[in-house]
Amino acid sequence: MTVRDHMMIAHSFRGEVFGPAQRLHGATFVVDATFRRPDLDADGIVVDIGLATEQLRAVLSEMTYRNLDDEAAFAGVNTTTEVLARTVADRLVERVHAGELGAGARDLTGITVTLHESHIAWASYERSL
Repeated sequence: MTVRDHMMIAHSFRGEVFGPAQRLHGATFVVDATFRRPDLDADGIVVDIGLATEQLRAVLSEMTYRNLDDEAAFAGVNTTTEVLARTVADRLVERVHAGELGAGARDLTGITVTLHESHIAWASYERSL
């Protein structure tokens, strides 16, 4: 089951490999979070779609409209698309463990987060629970 949202951030990168992206720039990501489990629950669902949507939005709100260079959680980190996909996945897993996606989420086996930079470039991070 997949839910979608978006986030808008500002950041810069360190390292010659990033060329002009070393300067402060913005990015808007379409974010997909896919929740996996081997079988549907008694209600015929993977996870409550409303709670999944709500929790993805909450995780993204911690980063959106911010300059990630100024965020303590990212100190010394190049906030690449891959790093941000991992961060969103890790934060969703924390919310699953905290019960914020409901009791049915305890049987989830994995989460994959995909950040779409554009219609031709994206990165995903897959995480087991």
